[in-house]
Amino acid sequence: MGGSSESCAATVFRAALARPRYSVAFVAAAPLPYIVAMYRLCFQRAFSARHFLLESSGPESMPHAHAYRIEWELQAPELDAHGYLVDLVEVEKSLGRTLARYEGAFLNELAEFKGSNPSLERFVRILWERLSTDLSARTSCAVRLWENDSAWAGYEAPAHARG
Repeated sequence: MGGSSESCAATVFRAALARPRYSVAFVAAAPLPYIVAMYRLCFQRAFSARHFLLESSGPESMPHAHAYRIEWELQAPELDAHGYLVDLVEVEKSLGRTLARYEGAFLNELAEFKGSNPSLERFVRILWERLSTDLSARTSCAVRLWENDSAWAGYEAPAHARG
């Protein structure tokens, strides 16, 4: 009896070795969707502002300044009749007007931050909302706001998301 059970176990073992451990199925995959071709322009500016964070117990709870750097990226699938994505002069003016509101300001005292934490994430959304209002319906934008050399927050949405 002992010999036949060994023989049976050996047979089962040999059969298990003979079976493939895994199988590979080749399926014709659909091509990856192409990201829509876009023209892009990016503007950078530096400015400074002060704030403190609410409900924070660390150094961020005390008023302090940041030397911010903003990157404002504009994109559209087509150029206008003049071969431009946007009028650079007008865009520079819009960026200057928007940042003039915040240059040297104490963010906690501004109406758009009233009763809310002037976090980097909230600030970048506010900047996106202000900057995107002057753009044509075909132009989308993204804003990246650097708080220091290693920390940034970004916000972007398609052109139709503007209110």
